[in-house]
Amino acid sequence: MLVAEVARFGGPEVLVTRRVPDPAPETGQVVVAVSAVDVLFVETQVRAGWGREHFPVTPPYVPGDGVAGTVVAVGEGVDPAWLGRRVVGYTDSVNAYAERAVVPVEKIVPIPDGVDDATAATLTHDGPMALTLLDTARIASGTRVLVLGANGGAGLLAVGLAAAAGAYVIGAARGAAKQALVREAGAAEVVDPTDADWLDRVRDVDVVLDGVGGAIGSAALAAVRDGGTIFTYGAPTGGFATVDPDEARRRGITVHGLPALAQARDQVTALVARTLAEAAAGRISPVVGGTFPLTDAAGAHAAVEARTVLGKVLLTVAERPATP
Repeated sequence: MLVAEVARFGGPEVLVTRRVPDPAPETGQVVVAVSAVDVLFVETQVRAGWGREHFPVTPPYVPGDGVAGTVVAVGEGVDPAWLGRRVVGYTDSVNAYAERAVVPVEKIVPIPDGVDDATAATLTHDGPMALTLLDTARIASGTRVLVLGANGGAGLLAVGLAAAAGAYVIGAARGAAKQALVREAGAAEVVDPTDADWLDRVRDVDVVLDGVGGAIGSAALAAVRDGGTIFTYGAPTGGFATVDPDEARRRGITVHGLPALAQARDQVTALVARTLAEAAAGRISPVVGGTFPLTDAAGAHAAVEARTVLGKVLLTVAERPATP
């Protein structure tokens, strides 16, 4: 089978395609014939050598985690009824950029009728994150919410779900095209965080969902009302937001960092099942902005890093026979 491998830390060009033997499932595992892979911004950062304290990978390695496809083999102890079923699954953050992916059976979820594999792949990470944010924040009718990075995958879903819950959603995004996408997702108001006065327009929000980090995420603490909540879970700017703990404590602001959210996502398969059900019912519609073949994983990473694609970037895998 073909895999896209990070040969060494560096730019997108270090992603190269090579052929390796097809995997065989061990006890409690399935093999998925991959049709689409979710490409995450953090995967581009890890490829470049960032975050090794959180992601201890050593080149050469095959990146990726969330896949969609069809089960073509099952290991001992796995119900053979899974064979031939379309599923999403998680590979534990490696070995997903491949024609075949090995997935523990407890980390697969059936794809419902009416949801195609590409749509399902876009929801593998952003769906659980968006639901976790809304569940933890207890967003309801009348909640005033600021979403930073609102044009990203999780951001767009959070905007849509929060608006559907009756919240007043302010989306932060750069440029007219991205702002239009955020409005279409359900934001009542949109701001550009590169404008010098953007914070003056978003004071006294109940909840900040920070998928950006860096200086913008750090500055957003000023937008939170006393007693409000801020979630700092994104770092595409190169680092997570820095929240002054003394100020947060003085103002009674609750701060949730990525570790707390990751712990809350232990039931990720249940969360993605909920997300897929929302998609099947037509209540959420993730935006796929670009697809790249597995052989051009470097192009996919370059597009993600350039931030020019509106919506999610996916790797797609050409169909091949179901058996090795």
